[in-house]
Amino acid sequence: QVQLVESGGGLVQAGGSLRLSCAGSGLTFSRHLMGWFRQAPGKEREFAAVINLSAGSTYYADSVKGRFTISRDNAKNTVYLQMNSLKPEDTAVYYCRVHDGSRWLDYWGQGTQVTVSS
Repeated sequence: QVQLVESGGGLVQAGGSLRLSCAGSGLTFSRHLMGWFRQAPGKEREFAAVINLSAGSTYYADSVKGRFTISRDNAKNTVYLQMNSLKPEDTAVYYCRVHDGSRWLDYWGQGTQVTVSS
């Protein structure tokens, strides 16, 4: 059974930083692309960042490019999201997701709440 456990969220002032973690189990972590999505209140879930198997390639949504950095540690089955220069519009529940090379798989953790105050 695949489990994803996100952590690291919290309340931070605009301009601050947070580092999110997502620990995966029940899958061969190193064989999957990993990504972060977020869902703001009243909005649909949106893509934020993705990282390939070897962590050699990353891709970001325009809204977070230059401020967020995704990384992974395959030995720890963990993917991270370093978030700098946070803005109030980054307020959302953040989820990590698993991609099998063709599509995002329907595995969901509980998410971690990020709240950025102005």
